[in-house]
Amino acid sequence: MQFINADLEELSTASNELRQHFCGNAFDICTIINGKNGKCSENCKFCAQSAHYKVSIEEYPLLDCKSLLKEAICNHDKGILRYSVVTSGKKLADDELESVCNSYSKIRKNCDISLCASHGLLSLEQLLKLKNVGIQRYHNNLETSRKNFPNICTTHTYDDKINTIKAAQKAGLEVCSGGIIGLGETMEDRIDMALDIRGLGIKSVPVNILSPIPETPYEKLPVLTADEVRKTVAIFRFILPDAAIRLAGGRDLIADKGRSLFLSGANAAISGDMLTTSGIIISDDMRMITELKFEVKML
Repeated sequence: MQFINADLEELSTASNELRQHFCGNAFDICTIINGKNGKCSENCKFCAQSAHYKVSIEEYPLLDCKSLLKEAICNHDKGILRYSVVTSGKKLADDELESVCNSYSKIRKNCDISLCASHGLLSLEQLLKLKNVGIQRYHNNLETSRKNFPNICTTHTYDDKINTIKAAQKAGLEVCSGGIIGLGETMEDRIDMALDIRGLGIKSVPVNILSPIPETPYEKLPVLTADEVRKTVAIFRFILPDAAIRLAGGRDLIADKGRSLFLSGANAAISGDMLTTSGIIISDDMRMITELKFEVKML
């Protein structure tokens, strides 16, 4: 409660000092590609890809190796150090996993970029296959607090998420996990999620800002103010002092594209387009990183 009621400017200044102490000026920037879009069986209320809602989006199956490799090389050439393939659905089928593993193997042979993967609630056996083809990090967002999770999704559980994260760690993978703010949750919910992330030993923490999408159940939720997001990021830095707090989807809703957030404790970002929403151009992010005296470096 002391954090929640703290003066924003004092809190932001202190969180930035904390970031500098634990992480220096390192800035971890990555990109993602939407490797499979739409027809998702899950009913997450924020998501345009859910088959439960009537959002008009392009639907397509798993992208082929040529497309995934081309994008990896393009991002590497722009200075990106980490690249992730993200796919819709509760989890990939075994044949899809085999296909994407072949793609990852080719990327590893042809491009010196670190690989992350986001393919849903995979089993330990499936996660070991990813590890064996060179995946370094697995992404699986908690999304929100345990208490609030049933309000946003009922087709899988918070514990399903936790179990996948633990399986990824058992497979020897690093884990990237955070959530979305602006889902109608309280600041206490956000703090509870951050505490769970800390308890799991996770060091890469995406912070997404809800972009309300027409025809989803959350289409009329208000967009968070920049000050609300700043306070959230600053509090996360106090809870996760040595983590890469990674601004992700919705950053384009902030007028300064995240500059004030990077002075309030954030030190990582997903650049380029997101999944079904636009993002920030990589060259613009690289310019901002330089202006803020950060150094692009993997965390």
